[in-house]
Amino acid sequence: MSPTKSSSAALILAAIGVVYGDIGTSVLYAVKEVFGHGHVPFTVENVYGILSMFFWTLTVIVSLKYVVLVLRADNEGEGGLVAMLALASQAVVDKPRLRHVLLMVGIFGTSLFYGDGVITPAISVLSAVEGLEVVSPHFKHYVIPITLVVLFCLFALQKHGTTGIGRYFGPITLVWFFAIALLGVWQILAHPEILKAMSPHYALRFMWDNPGTSFIILGATVLCVTGAEALYADLGHFGKRPIRVAWFSVVMPALTLNYFGQGALLLENPSAVKNPFYMMAPEWALIPLVLLATAATVIASQALITGAFSVTRQVIQLGYLPRLNIEHTSVRTAGQIYIPFVNWGLFVAIVLAVVMFRSSSNLAAAYGIAVTTDMLITTVLTFFVIRYAWKYPLWLCIAATGWFFVVDFLFFASNLLKLFEGGWFPLLIGGSIFMLMLTWKEGRRLMGQMQLAEAIDLRGFLDSVFVNPPARVDGTAVFMTAEPGVVPNALLHNLKHNKVMHEQNLFVTVRSHEVPWIPMDKRIEMEPLGHHCWQVVVHYGFKNDVDLPRALEHARLRGCQLEPMTTSYFLSRDVVIPTLGSGMAPWREKLFAQMHHNASGAAGFLGLPNNAVVELGSKIEI
Repeated sequence: MSPTKSSSAALILAAIGVVYGDIGTSVLYAVKEVFGHGHVPFTVENVYGILSMFFWTLTVIVSLKYVVLVLRADNEGEGGLVAMLALASQAVVDKPRLRHVLLMVGIFGTSLFYGDGVITPAISVLSAVEGLEVVSPHFKHYVIPITLVVLFCLFALQKHGTTGIGRYFGPITLVWFFAIALLGVWQILAHPEILKAMSPHYALRFMWDNPGTSFIILGATVLCVTGAEALYADLGHFGKRPIRVAWFSVVMPALTLNYFGQGALLLENPSAVKNPFYMMAPEWALIPLVLLATAATVIASQALITGAFSVTRQVIQLGYLPRLNIEHTSVRTAGQIYIPFVNWGLFVAIVLAVVMFRSSSNLAAAYGIAVTTDMLITTVLTFFVIRYAWKYPLWLCIAATGWFFVVDFLFFASNLLKLFEGGWFPLLIGGSIFMLMLTWKEGRRLMGQMQLAEAIDLRGFLDSVFVNPPARVDGTAVFMTAEPGVVPNALLHNLKHNKVMHEQNLFVTVRSHEVPWIPMDKRIEMEPLGHHCWQVVVHYGFKNDVDLPRALEHARLRGCQLEPMTTSYFLSRDVVIPTLGSGMAPWREKLFAQMHHNASGAAGFLGLPNNAVVELGSKIEI
């Protein structure tokens, strides 16, 4: 095999493990939820109709919408809701009101990702461990404790990174897909006529005969496409071709065979509806199948946890969340990070979900609203991308996204029926995070206004200082400023208390942009201010790793020689004081002040050496 083919095969295998773990484990609970609550009378025609709905849901939402259309909307090779949001907002940059609305919609969708991130590991691992009840009813009391132990071990391992075990994700998930396909084929052989349900005729007839029931069960049918957003979110890691090849060659066939196998089993044994997935297996295979299913759900959960870390970092760099402590877990792969606050926050919320809902069936009621809302938002943002960024004709844009919008909206509306049965839980999580994001963004804007109102022009200030220059000391001082051209408080404090200036002075502003990557050759802008002083603006995309010392190495090319051993970084540690006035509501100002106080230090976020940082405090009233 040639190196190119070998690397392509490796990417396809890795994509099977990371991208499709979530959707691959939906076979554990999707069919059970559709038939398990008495909404659908158990008849042969209804089994055919439901299986047809499953098959065409996979085809329309995953194959056509995500694999064919949405994967085309890459943002410099990157995917995911944040990348799509950046694309859409840039496309309508000349329409500020529309851009603001799209930003709010996209940020809300990003917030809901965390609600999904709580429900998915809970329902996946719990449904896998529930297989023990099929082995013996005596195991029923151990399901929740075992689930919590498995989840704790998963989250405790995060700080060590996944480099060591990540190489096994693809092979284990491939074995999982092979196993579920085999189980499906075993049952289909007894009732090969079940394959006729691939015809859309059966789905359409079921919906025509049972319109009310069809609408209600869409909330359970959507469970078969959980994880579809991961297709797009992981675009930057694997590329379009491996994701598409993995879907059409392995994942879609395996899922189809298993769902149709469950349908064949129900035709043979209607009582198997209590857990059709596990009851497909012979008795001797149950324990190995539970272990394999648990491993597959842990891998699916791992992919989502990793996604939560990545999304959080992107949102921080876009300015919607405060700085958090971010640890790199791999010296080779920059994207492998660990955020302790997010990790244990997710774990606590997942434990709450497992303890409150106590079964995968109850969790299924909570599932769907966050997922379908994100799907709907993705479709809306896709319209604006292909209309305003790609400049396609309006009729073509409506034709391309209108059908998907109708389908997504029907699934979303059906899931709203589950709002009081548990759907409120992920909405509460997502809504709380959305409120935190808006509070942080608005608080930062108010801080910026106050700082500018009291700002002193940097160039004029330096000219006046050097009329009667202070003593100069060897080395370089790097002063961080929120806005270019403004005198930083740290410089004022340094002159007041130390009465000296360094031989070289850099006034540095870090800017984050709504693009994934900014290359090193476009990383910095420098403007000489005279007297060996420079104004520097450093640019980062939301996927770039922030490393200020490395970026400033490019200053050498502009005549500024930085020596790491003689460079000091001066930061202002602002204390926010909430005040009555025209800012935010008092409770939001207090919340912002607390978020600002608890934010991790700028030094760690910027990658500054600890022994070269000087922090000087100041107070800001908002």
